[in-house]
Amino acid sequence: MDDATGVAGDATAADPHVGLPAVAALRRLLEQLEALQVDNARAHGWRWSDIAEALGTSKQAVHHKHAPRLTLLRR
Repeated sequence: MDDATGVAGDATAADPHVGLPAVAALRRLLEQLEALQVDNARAHGWRWSDIAEALGTSKQAVHHKHAPRLTLLRR
């Protein structure tokens, strides 16, 4: 968690050479965390609409983003 906290701090740096890479790292981390939690929710029987509501997006958007990855994991 210390690394994430450090990167979050760097994201507010006045120097764009520091701030922009930190923002990119946070974006990657966020995508990984979202995928992890979507997998967790599906494993716990959540419907796509439940996940979409929790993420504040549409069912279609969350399904489009995550269903192909989950299909590949099942093979």
